[in-house]
Amino acid sequence: MSAGLKGIKTIRDFELAGKTVFLRLDLNVPLEGTRITDETRITASLPTINYCLEKGAKLIIASHLGRPKSAADKKYSMEPVARRLTELLNREVVLMEEPSSDGVKHILYGNMKDQIICLENLRFDAGETENSTELALQWASYTDIYINDAFGASHRAHASIQAFPEIMQRKAGIGFLIEKEIKMLDSLLDNPKKPYIAVLGGSKISDKIDVIEKLIDVVDGFVIGGAMAYTFLKAQNVPVGKSLVETDKLKYAKEMIQRVEARQKTMLLPVDHIVSTEFNNVQNKKMTTSASIAENDMGLDIGPQTIKNFSAALAKAATIFWNGPMGVFETPAFSEGTFAIAKAIAESSGTKIVGGGDSAAAAEASGYAAKMTHISTGGGASLEYLQGEKLPGLEVLRPRKQSEIMP
Repeated sequence: MSAGLKGIKTIRDFELAGKTVFLRLDLNVPLEGTRITDETRITASLPTINYCLEKGAKLIIASHLGRPKSAADKKYSMEPVARRLTELLNREVVLMEEPSSDGVKHILYGNMKDQIICLENLRFDAGETENSTELALQWASYTDIYINDAFGASHRAHASIQAFPEIMQRKAGIGFLIEKEIKMLDSLLDNPKKPYIAVLGGSKISDKIDVIEKLIDVVDGFVIGGAMAYTFLKAQNVPVGKSLVETDKLKYAKEMIQRVEARQKTMLLPVDHIVSTEFNNVQNKKMTTSASIAENDMGLDIGPQTIKNFSAALAKAATIFWNGPMGVFETPAFSEGTFAIAKAIAESSGTKIVGGGDSAAAAEASGYAAKMTHISTGGGASLEYLQGEKLPGLEVLRPRKQSEIMP
């Protein structure tokens, strides 16, 4: 068993026939109006949903969506999600606009035929983010089994993630998605196949310090792109123009380079860049011929020689962890580096794990998502887990005493 799952029951450990299963999912999908623009999280939840239905469970689905200020924030309604699930599952998904226990019980104990109950956005109730025991008791009053399959929300101490399973105790476990997420992330920490390369990008070193510290003794090398690379370059006295630099992290960057070298590991940084005079100025886009960036320019993507260097290193890797884009990939003019690295990772014959968030979006946009071994559905949760932090949604499911841990 994967170390991170020790003592935690999975959905396979429960007899589901005729039971009411409360399934906490992460269906926090991006919307344009009422149109879902990316169904990845819905698709990722289907194996657990279908397993419950095949085993004859009565199913209640619950998720948050966005950050509504109150129940009046109707643009965050779960209605588009319920509608899409109805289509995908070929059975009616009933949205409970006022998910009081009485309303849910009325359907559960009435003539519930091939229907699935979907609670309205959990964050419409302030008790969700307040980790309210009162709200959790309301859900527990009509639930036989609680299953958490919302990895992307498991780092939040919210009512549906922590207070509720605390009440359910031994009648609580995880679904297939969380099981897969933890097994994949554990594989990056426990005897990963070598060589192991961590590809880190995005805007800030400060967001990645804890994961760098966790990985520095595990990986064989780092590939650093995105805006965080400019702080590393500046720490080596390379001119970076107007590029984004975390001046308070220059000392850390310099020391990290030395620590990597002392361990006889590699750190690849950009040797050329795609630059412009302003963040959104596509007209002035140009390429540098070295790692230096002119005074009035800012780096917005990695250059062609850097792509070659990074790709060559990735071709030899047996394990790759990718977290963070190589540039401003949302702008087509500055997406080439990120997409080229996505291609290089996808073409690797090794294990390729993408750490959610912007990296997941970049993998999807690049067209290479299907070739990755695993793309995490939780950016923040995956980083916190790799950093060694305990996720409330998992810890609450572990037995309190060693003697209770399942063999």
